[in-house]
Amino acid sequence: MYDKSVFKRAFEDYSAIVAVFAIGIVVREIAPLIVDKWKDPAVVVVDSKMNFAIPLLGGHHGGNEVVRKIAEIGPIPVVTTATEVHNRNSVEGIAKKLDCDIVNKPSTVKVNCALLDGDVEVLEIKGPKIVIVGDDVSVLKREKAEKQ
Repeated sequence: MYDKSVFKRAFEDYSAIVAVFAIGIVVREIAPLIVDKWKDPAVVVVDSKMNFAIPLLGGHHGGNEVVRKIAEIGPIPVVTTATEVHNRNSVEGIAKKLDCDIVNKPSTVKVNCALLDGDVEVLEIKGPKIVIVGDDVSVLKREKAEKQ
């Protein structure tokens, strides 16, 4: 048997959790803890025979990366995020590559859908400027200001 409080503590303390449990157990244990895809840790489930590693939560937020690392020791990574399944970029992936934060996080749903259909232009705007965008435009902000 396991201590059920371990999931609650892990949710509070870690950005990624790897659980070697049946997926049903993990779903039942984390369901009451899930708040928001931008705040919750990535949760990866690995079966007890180490056949598969599945990002249950947070695929674009570290889960897919974790299953790829786990795959190095044997389990097959089961990635289900649409952009990665179709070998396309995601807003989250682009932001990470460019060392940026996503300012308007809800926009990623529409932009990721557009990325599935084709390339989406990435514009770099240097200021001072004022930028007004719609809900189908993701705004990325560099974490550290560039020296001019």
